[in-house]
Amino acid sequence: MSKKKIDKKKDKTVRSINNNIRSSVRKLNPILRGIVGKKVDIAIRDLQFSEKRITKDIRKTINSAVANAENNFQYDIDKLIVKEAFCGKKITMKRFRPRAKGRAAPILKPYSSVTIILSEIKKMESHGTKS
Repeated sequence: MSKKKIDKKKDKTVRSINNNIRSSVRKLNPILRGIVGKKVDIAIRDLQFSEKRITKDIRKTINSAVANAENNFQYDIDKLIVKEAFCGKKITMKRFRPRAKGRAAPILKPYSSVTIILSEIKKMESHGTKS
């Protein structure tokens, strides 16, 4: 158990979780896959110019993670990259729409949770592969 805690300290990761985003996991996944591995400012810029409605909430989550990194751990903002970004299912609101002949059709309104994990870029060390 203690080894895991030590590894997390070395890894230098910061996370931010946004619960209850009003969108389905299916719509969020492609957006999140597009920002993994990018520097934070580039990821925010890409989300800024996306036409998807939900990118505003994802941008908020990234900004929150950046604020956590800066305030709680004193990381340099310019060295932060998006290490992981994933989402999970939450509740589903159920609504009903009236249909012909006295029937009702269900409408499902899903919610999701988004987790963004940032980490600092480590300096690249040359191992003498080519001179």
